This record gives sequence, structure tokens and C-alpha cells, in this order.
Amino acid sequence: MINLFYLILIPLTSVCGNLNPIVLIPGDGGSQLEAKLNKSTAVHYICEKTSSTYFNIWLNLELLAPLIIDCWVDNVKLTYDNVTRKTSNAEGVDIRVPGFGDTETVEWLDPSHASSGYYFKDIGNTLVTLGHVRNKSIKGAPYDFRKAPNENVEFFEQLKKLIEDTVHDNNNTPMIIIAHSMGGPMAAFFLSQQTQAWKDKYIKSMVSLSGAWGGSVKAIKVYAIGDNLGSYFLRESVMRQEQITSPSLAWLLPSPYFWHQTETLVETEHKNYSLSNLHDYFIDLQFPTGWEMKKDTDPYRINVSAPGVEVHCLYGVNVPTVERLYYKPGSWLDGYPVLINGDGDGTVNRRSLEGCLLWKSLQKQPVHTVALPNVDHMMILNHPSVLNYIANLVNSV
Repeated sequence: MINLFYLILIPLTSVCGNLNPIVLIPGDGGSQLEAKLNKSTAVHYICEKTSSTYFNIWLNLELLAPLIIDCWVDNVKLTYDNVTRKTSNAEGVDIRVPGFGDTETVEWLDPSHASSGYYFKDIGNTLVTLGHVRNKSIKGAPYDFRKAPNENVEFFEQLKKLIEDTVHDNNNTPMIIIAHSMGGPMAAFFLSQQTQAWKDKYIKSMVSLSGAWGGSVKAIKVYAIGDNLGSYFLRESVMRQEQITSPSLAWLLPSPYFWHQTETLVETEHKNYSLSNLHDYFIDLQFPTGWEMKKDTDPYRINVSAPGVEVHCLYGVNVPTVERLYYKPGSWLDGYPVLINGDGDGTVNRRSLEGCLLWKSLQKQPVHTVALPNVDHMMILNHPSVLNYIANLVNSV
């Protein structure tokens, strides 16, 4: 999480009539997770094996400290079943997503409200300034971000009911969806499952912030070396042990709708990898489960089908974003690659962020796009231009 604060001046006046209710849909890592332990073994003597109650496991910075992080990895990683084609929590670990419908667990990832652990907080504050009320006209829709749509069926059912109930409780005023990162394609998939009549009744528009419409090359990088979440005290190789067990990572691999099948994503002295031979990539990484997860999530990948609602697509550009991994001669996939950058928001490549442009000619509902120079993937959640855009949208007739 970035730790930046902005002072922004927003008119205190708002529409005197009905405000469109809001639902906040987070991206990967954007929901609190709680865990309860009843394990018979532990990876380290300092690791707790049991807990009498649920405790916050994401985001809890104390659990990401050196040595203790090994306990965290062992508790959060998923186990894949090649028969059921589903994942499950580690044995003896029960993980749940708290606060569905409330905003607290998507505004703050750290329950202690540590300054580094906020998420939708600034957007929530902006909406309240305009007359919205948390948990009445603003709702949160957290989910288990480790899993892809194929394992989030219950979430989509809960989301539909949440939208219907919230619209009903707010004078039948249609709802605005605000989604970030992976929350964008999650919302788009949800909308693709609804009838047009339902969308016309319940949805005013969808606001996408840094939507990962076509996945990201960063997923390729995570499978190889992991990701330290922008923190210098976290080791990529340690984080990788947990990260690669998440089906959502496979779902966020570069999409064939936006990357050519033969475009090189990983370059080595003896072999290059592209979408056309991605299976070889997983085999050579000695992680064939990643390929199985990809096959499971491919049917849920966002394609060129339009969502059928008005879309406001905001994203950052001109931030160096990995688009290819290069292994120098003499090295192989067990080494550390050179990261060749291109355009994007630092996490998602520009071509993926601009995937919403395809919808302009595919639906009658308007599609608005705003490219924000030098705004990175997380900064977009509290950038003054974004907060003002949302304020103007909420205040529009």
C-alpha cells in the first residue's frame, strides 16, 4: 500500500434527491482475511498451531516480519486438488472473509487503521463528504482474492443480493459499482451473468480503477521469482511460495485477446516462452499445477463481450511496467531475470488497462476512458483527479 495523503477540496453540496448507492469491489489483496488455526504441525517452532478465535491474517504487518513470515506463508497458501479442480486452505487452517456488505474491511486492510494499511478509505471519505452514509448507501463487497471466479460462486450470489437489497433500501435508485484492479474483471464477469433487464434496473454505471482487463505480464514474473509487494523487507522468493498457489494469479496471466500467441514473454539463451508454449514454462519452472489452474480459469477470462452498462474506465500510464523477462546467457529459470519494462501503471500493462476501449463499439451504453499520466496502480485509489472524478459522477443528475 502507498502511504500518501492528499488534501482535496470537494464541494460540500450534493444532489438533494436520491444519491445512487455505491458498492466497492476490491482487487487482488484488497480484502481483509481472518484465520483460525487448529494445526497438528508447524513449519517453525515460533509458529502458532492453534488459535481460540479468528485473527486478522491479511493485512497484518506483524505476520510479515522475518521468520514469522514463514508461518504466514504456511497458513495462507492454498492446496490444489487435481480431481476436484478446486483449491482448499492448508490443513488445520480456516480462512474467512469478514464484513461482507460493510465498508470497513475494504477501506482498511489493517484493522488497527495503520497508515500503510488503507485501501478504499479515501474514496469512502469522499463519498461521505458528498452525503453518502457508510453501510447504508455505501457497501463493501470483499471476497477471497486468492481465488478466481470459478471458486467464487458464493461471492457472486452474495453480490447480486447485496445490490438488489441496497437498491431497494435506497428508494430503488440504481447502483454505481466502483472496482479496482482485479475487481474490474470480477465485476465485468458478474455483469455478464446477469440479464440486460436486471442491469437496466439495478446498475447505473461501473467505475473501473486500473482494471486488469487482459491480465498482466507481472503474473508471469510472479511465477518465476515472486513479488515483494513493493516492500524492501519482504523477500520475493518467500512470498512466491504462497502467491503461486492462488488460482487468481493464473486468471491474471496475459490474455490471448491482448497478447499475440507468439509474442515473447520470457527470453532465455536456449528457449523463449510465449502464450503458445506457456505449458512448457510451467513445466520448466517445475510447477505444473500453475498450468492446471490456468486451464480451470480460462473459461472465466474476460473477452471482448461488453458489460452492458455505462463504464467509466480510469487508469494510469507512463509508469514503467514489466513486459518481458530476460535471462542472460548462462542463466536459466532458476536465476534472476532482467525485467524489460514497457508502458502501464507499474503493475498492469497499458494494453490490458485499455481493454475497456473495445467496448465503445460493442454496446449502446457510453464508455468513458481517462488515462492518468504517472499515476501508479495503487496511487489511483487516492489521486485527487480520481476523487474529483468520482465526486462529479456522484453529483451528476
